[in-house]
Amino acid sequence: MGGATAGPGEVDALLFDFGGVLIEISFDRVFARWADLAGVDFERVRDRFSHGDAYQGHERGELTIAAYFQSLREELGIELTDAQFGDGWNQVFGPEHEETVALLWQLRERVPLYLFSNTNVFHYDYWRDRYAAALQPFERMFISCELGMRKPHREAFERVAREIGVAARRILFFDDTLANLEGAREAGMHTVHVRSPADVRAAVTPWLVAPP
Repeated sequence: MGGATAGPGEVDALLFDFGGVLIEISFDRVFARWADLAGVDFERVRDRFSHGDAYQGHERGELTIAAYFQSLREELGIELTDAQFGDGWNQVFGPEHEETVALLWQLRERVPLYLFSNTNVFHYDYWRDRYAAALQPFERMFISCELGMRKPHREAFERVAREIGVAARRILFFDDTLANLEGAREAGMHTVHVRSPADVRAAVTPWLVAPP
């Protein structure tokens, strides 16, 4: 479906990704911290890390944080404590995209806003507090570790649409990852590829200029 052209007449809810859309994220910061704590080269950690079965299982809520950190010891070949792994793990989160957050506050009285994030319990406990003010405009947040399913799977988007109570074809979804956008389109949603806050602004302008 055409993403950026979908406006108030076609859409009843806006659904946003979190990392890369509302905030800046960087796994390089994670790898650098782990490498420093373990006394190994950054490249070694970066090149051995994967978003494989353990990572995805953790984000579906199937692995505890302790089990995931143990899988990292084996995958990366480094010996860090759980506390050290946790310290590095939260380094992924950077500053808010202030323009996008400001847009949410302008939109909240004009169209229902929701969030859908692939995340794990450890990260969620951290970022829902750190970015609490930026998250206030959302009526509800959907996270993969509670749903038991992740983007980009079509079933995940269909589940979110049912929970929202709006047909998928009446939802406009914002994400920075092409695979996630494809999954949303398979479920019937309109989509916007977010490469910068300007992409968000261009897509939501019809709501901002319409009478409240």
